[in-house]
Amino acid sequence: MSTLPPNDQPRGRGLLLLELDGAGSHPAAWRASRTVPGAVLSPDRLRGAVLAAESAGFHAATLSDPGLPDSALPGQPGPDDTARLNALQRAAFAGPVTRSLALIPEVDTVYTEPFHIATQLASLDYVSGGRAGWLVAASPSAADAAAVGRDTVRGAGLSREAADSIEVSRRLWDSWEDDAVIRDVSTGRYLDVDKLHYIDVDNGNYSVKGPSIIPRPLQGQLPVLAPAGLLTPEAVAAGAADALLVSAPAPELLAAELAETRAGLARGRSEPALIAELDVVLDSRGQAAADRLAVLNGHTAWESPRAWFVGTAAELTELLTEVLAWADGVRLHPAVLDTDLEELSRLVLPELRRRGLLAPNTPDATFREQLGLARPASRYAATSTPAGAAGSISTTAAGAEN
Repeated sequence: MSTLPPNDQPRGRGLLLLELDGAGSHPAAWRASRTVPGAVLSPDRLRGAVLAAESAGFHAATLSDPGLPDSALPGQPGPDDTARLNALQRAAFAGPVTRSLALIPEVDTVYTEPFHIATQLASLDYVSGGRAGWLVAASPSAADAAAVGRDTVRGAGLSREAADSIEVSRRLWDSWEDDAVIRDVSTGRYLDVDKLHYIDVDNGNYSVKGPSIIPRPLQGQLPVLAPAGLLTPEAVAAGAADALLVSAPAPELLAAELAETRAGLARGRSEPALIAELDVVLDSRGQAAADRLAVLNGHTAWESPRAWFVGTAAELTELLTEVLAWADGVRLHPAVLDTDLEELSRLVLPELRRRGLLAPNTPDATFREQLGLARPASRYAATSTPAGAAGSISTTAAGAEN
């Protein structure tokens, strides 16, 4: 590991996140997966994966929602293209079958309208009992843009779109006060409309009046995770993200990258948690990790932006011990989900827990509680402008968006 500056002080929350997308993070993972073809999209497979992650002791599961490659053509899939279901819908399915695992779907901010993002994520928070988060993505893909009839967004435009989408979504979550639903049978009033609020946002990318069509999420505000570098320092300081995902070119550089990222944060309302990113290939069932990776790369080269760890469970445990001293958490990306998760569950997490490095797994705890975040009050709770005439509910109060 790189030597860190002596004035840096470690701080860790001991959270472990697991990426559950597809057969694994390696593009050829499906070739080594033990899942039979007919079960690839089955509910039993998803149920088994999230329950295995929860049983192993992971605190959260992320579900990626990769877009189309720019080379994608209808009817001409690539050699390792695999069938996937929508990340948010998978998370909603997993909500009622889990108790302690936070569920964090990836949702794009460029080609998905924030009104839909906010309402769907609020619904996920309800079905998961307050264990939902949002993994922010900003797709630069021309294929994704063409699919919705938009121009491709690149460079600084991605950062602006992401920040504007997050701001609209956060305001929509606040547009209902916590006690807006009164269900007063005697007067026939279901809602106290004085506690619904127009958000009146027009930030250049989006024009949204609101309010939301979903009551305020159980957590008030869902935790927002974003890749480090996607949002400007000013947006992060203003509270756009609750956690940043930090990558490095190699595992031995992760600790130094975490320290550099923390040092570069602008002072703001609160400092986001830092979560290290790591691809994992482990020795398994007598086969060396390097040999496993060579077989997978023989089909398709792994071009990952994250650091790779290739080795034994004991070596990974030592690496995570150091990284967890500087990160609030680590998100692991197993090369082949069923194979590497088996080794993580059997050898790595039990030893980390024995060393006292992992936060406890508390059934029914909210994701905000796991991150050490208080539940915020609605920013509109002190205002008096109602969303409609007192004592009535407007059928157009759901909001408008361009």
